[in-house]
Amino acid sequence: MTPRGWAVIALLAIAVVSLLVLFLMIPWRRPPASRADQLAALADLPPAAVARGRAFRAALRPPGYAGLVAGLVVALLLGLTPLGSGLVALAGRPFGGHWIAQAVLGGLLVVFVADLLTLPFAAWRHAVVSRYGLATSGWSGWAGDLLKSYAVSAVIGASALLGFYTVTRLAPQWWWAFGALGAAALVVLLSFILPVLVEPVFNKFTPMPDSPLRTELMALAARDGVPVRDVLVADASRRTRAVNAYVSGFGPTRRVVVYDTLLREATPAEVAAVVAHELGHAKDRDVLTGTITGALGAAGAVVAVYLLGSATGLLRLAGVDSIAEPRALPLLLALVSVTGLVATPAQALVSRRLEARADAHALALTGDPQTFEAMQRRLSAVNMADPDPPRWEHLYAATHPSTVERMAAARAYARMTDR
Repeated sequence: MTPRGWAVIALLAIAVVSLLVLFLMIPWRRPPASRADQLAALADLPPAAVARGRAFRAALRPPGYAGLVAGLVVALLLGLTPLGSGLVALAGRPFGGHWIAQAVLGGLLVVFVADLLTLPFAAWRHAVVSRYGLATSGWSGWAGDLLKSYAVSAVIGASALLGFYTVTRLAPQWWWAFGALGAAALVVLLSFILPVLVEPVFNKFTPMPDSPLRTELMALAARDGVPVRDVLVADASRRTRAVNAYVSGFGPTRRVVVYDTLLREATPAEVAAVVAHELGHAKDRDVLTGTITGALGAAGAVVAVYLLGSATGLLRLAGVDSIAEPRALPLLLALVSVTGLVATPAQALVSRRLEARADAHALALTGDPQTFEAMQRRLSAVNMADPDPPRWEHLYAATHPSTVERMAAARAYARMTDR
């Protein structure tokens, strides 16, 4: 059998395994959240806060969707014309067109040009967030975070590009197989190292000081059977007034992180409800689920790129001879951009299911639906969320249930448990 035949089989196998993982590890049954309860919850929210949240989200849509379209247009322009391959060749020219220079410097140049062309939309979004008072960092802080992001992306991207194109040269017939394994391994590696190496670049993390709240949170984790060495506090207030918490990493790098803004804005019981939600992610191994699905997706993408490499029409448009040469990188990025847009609704759906399960876990662990609902009210008000966003937008990109869905789920839990 030819390498292409094996690639087809490998892609089908990855697809089957991905479907099994999604079927077995994603909670497709969601907690009850009737529309009647949602509308009742919406009516109970302060009208002024609802109006402000909707105005804020409406103001974010133009830069958000314009930036999305502009990013896609730039990716297609660079990937489906000789412009992108020309940029890669230009970056390698001072080094005699060496493949390493083309792969690393050319790849970074293409990404930089794409980011530069879409930068005005990111600035527009920051201007909106600042105008509504949610941002605290100012333009200098925003620019600093942007430069840090570029630096981190450059290090990771250069390593990935060098590894990928080394494989294509050493195994010209079977690079897709080694590349798929390497891409999957990179996703797993990043799950371990991002919390300890990358997140501290953007925020300072300190252990929550000894207090009744810390004692309560550690006791909550112990009662839940989730090993937590500590709860960390992020200095999020240096750039935002938004409140949040999250869990990242797994194994020795797993951490539960709460924003310092959450500690300032919320009551101790509400903070406990948020942490109970994050403990749900840890107990149900949601980070591991995301890592597995991400690794499978990355492996499948490499194999799919190899198979698409025989599409002479695409290669001709890009002005390259082979999908495996560095000058074809803009074409690869264009394909990834289109795939990302198409896959967004599915990824959002999976995320919403995981978040709904973590909400149900928090309700069961704390047994306090009233505090859970109060916490959702506070999150919505402080973060200026639209508590009941347009259905099309929610289905396309929302990673969490809406505020009214979460409040309705809490009310359904209260009825079922008489609490």
